[in-house]
Amino acid sequence: MSKDPAMLNAFNPDASHALSDHGRALVEKRTRLLGPAYRLFYEEPLHIVRGEGVWLYDEAGRAYLDAYNNVASVGHCRPEVVAAIAHQAGVLNTHTRYLNEGILNYAERLLATFPRELSQVMFACTGSEANDLALRVARRHTGGTGIIVTELAYHGVTATVAEMSPSLGSAVPLGSHVRTVLPPDGYRGGRNGEADIGAAFAREVQRAIDDMLRHGVKPAALIVDTVFSSDGVFTDPPGFLREAVETARRAGALFIADEVQAGFGRTGSKMWGFERHGVIPDIVTMGKPMGNGHPVSAMVAKPDVIEQFGREARYFNTFGGNPVSCAAAMATLDVIQRDGLQQNAAKIGTQIRDGFRALAERHNIVGDVRGDGLFIGVELVRDRATKEPATQETAYVVNEMRRNGVLISSTGIRGNTLKIRPLLPFTAENANLLVDAAGEALRTL
Repeated sequence: MSKDPAMLNAFNPDASHALSDHGRALVEKRTRLLGPAYRLFYEEPLHIVRGEGVWLYDEAGRAYLDAYNNVASVGHCRPEVVAAIAHQAGVLNTHTRYLNEGILNYAERLLATFPRELSQVMFACTGSEANDLALRVARRHTGGTGIIVTELAYHGVTATVAEMSPSLGSAVPLGSHVRTVLPPDGYRGGRNGEADIGAAFAREVQRAIDDMLRHGVKPAALIVDTVFSSDGVFTDPPGFLREAVETARRAGALFIADEVQAGFGRTGSKMWGFERHGVIPDIVTMGKPMGNGHPVSAMVAKPDVIEQFGREARYFNTFGGNPVSCAAAMATLDVIQRDGLQQNAAKIGTQIRDGFRALAERHNIVGDVRGDGLFIGVELVRDRATKEPATQETAYVVNEMRRNGVLISSTGIRGNTLKIRPLLPFTAENANLLVDAAGEALRTL
């Protein structure tokens, strides 16, 4: 069974009475045609037929405020991105073995957002592919195989990255070369409640390295999602990653920053999550919001890290970096930079966190409010002194907010953290609606 806390909010067949006849028919057809592995969000699943801006609409025309889907980060059906895709699709779409300006123009624009040490990029279609490629490169560069991830990490669905994604659960066993470490939980402290989160996390990484070496496994990489979104959203204090990265590098491992969820201005204070910690990764991966829903991803790296891999192995991805994908990615980056969406994320994210801290003054169940920009975690506890997880209550809040027209999810090892990830163009009015819906759900607990 999956460890994914979002499964606590998954479709409950016992709640099927709340669906329309058409909805029940769709659930039955989906199960028959797609098989048992797929999951639906929420006890009462949504039948979404249209998206526009920060809103999703169901088959009855009801609007839902989307505070969760960071894939369409600059807005559902963003006109500039739609137009770029349509125009390029009407001109040319082919692979990267022909010369084309589109991929080069976008590569220049993308790399300009990184420290100068990260100066080469390789394209794929999904974050899973980008992480898979990053591991291939890391293993070639280091000669090692060992991978360090956090306890509930999610890095993708290819065979290679699934076996280092513990959030997928026991049905996908971890590889013998993979070691997990406790996440840098500033609310609960380290393994022994340490207050110095950076030192505690570095000790976890060293413990993993020592265990690898005892078993004859040479370390290759430490890979983290730089907001630790599956583990519970851990962002503070800035800089806590630095000591762990230094520990990994002393053992000969590379640092891979998985920016699939944290990147492209979402954290508000920085364009990329790793920048908050004053470190320069060896490899950075990205996907999901890169093309605002169009499947495009990338791996950015230091040239010396790619050099041996490029000399000894060719890389080809039929669709990775195709002209239509690059047009979608370019249009998305244009919107982020032109509309100041990183700055908007910082401003509106602060408003949302302040709103939840105000709710905490009225509802003791709110134990901690954390995050940066428009990536926010709100941990719910039954007792603030003991920090007993309010897991079922968290599932209730998520489903009650969905019934009231606002979409969020849950995350964390204990499944008791509200995962709030609004689209980047969120306004102050949208933020107020989100916080009000959360307050109403908390009131009815």
